[in-house]
Amino acid sequence: METFVNIALIAAVFAVAVILFMGLYNMFKGGSGNRSQQLMRARVIMQAVAVLLLMAALYFFGGPGAGS
Repeated sequence: METFVNIALIAAVFAVAVILFMGLYNMFKGGSGNRSQQLMRARVIMQAVAVLLLMAALYFFGGPGAGS
């Protein structure tokens, strides 16, 4: 289970980075402001998912007394 959570956390952080760079690329090429807004909303949601996964991993697998 711990391995699955680690892989999910890495995937979430990678997704945040990809969405961030997509938004920056759109901004620098002069793309649609609406598209930039959608990408930044998606980034914030993915960041929340990544933080929740990290907090869950620390709670459940954080060492002595974890999850009690």
